[in-house]
Amino acid sequence: MPTRRRVFSRGATYFDLFEAAARNVLAAAELLERLLANFPDSRELAGEIRELEHQGDRITHDIIELLNRGTAAPLDREDIVGLASALDDIVDYVEEVADYLGLYRIEAPMDQALELVRVLRAAAREIVEGISLLRSGRDLAEHAIEVGRLENEGDRIARGAVASLFDEGIDPLFVIRWKDLFERLEAAIDATDHVAHILEGIVIKRA
Repeated sequence: MPTRRRVFSRGATYFDLFEAAARNVLAAAELLERLLANFPDSRELAGEIRELEHQGDRITHDIIELLNRGTAAPLDREDIVGLASALDDIVDYVEEVADYLGLYRIEAPMDQALELVRVLRAAAREIVEGISLLRSGRDLAEHAIEVGRLENEGDRIARGAVASLFDEGIDPLFVIRWKDLFERLEAAIDATDHVAHILEGIVIKRA
């Protein structure tokens, strides 16, 4: 059996890995935005998103391996595990959306899906900025608060999107497929808010 490829060398720190995970989240969100904006012509990007999902799994594995080796941790163990898992969840949901576009044979994206993925991308950028401050211990609260605001915006868009599916005369199969897609986009945005809550908790513990 081939050896699992590490993301970094054994000298990598928790901060290196969290920053890599955050960048991976942003890369996945940006690819999903490109995929949706140009679908179906851009369907090959789904394979690139799948590879980012695998990369996220490798980063999470490396973080847990650091913990299991007893490497001195700059954060509480529960925060390390929770943050790694929450970041990985975002990319998992992004990959599900990309897969469903193909599985459901979507012909063109709905406008609300494009709005949701833009919110997701904006939240991912805030996560990158916030996590980049963990290493220095600088205050990252403003980034966590902005993610919370974006999550509320995403909820509003998702509710309107699902409601629009039940307008009279829409094909039931169309409703089922897009309801699944909207729910997974919303779940991805909710997962960014989970990351933000963990970061806010870290800030409080450091105060």
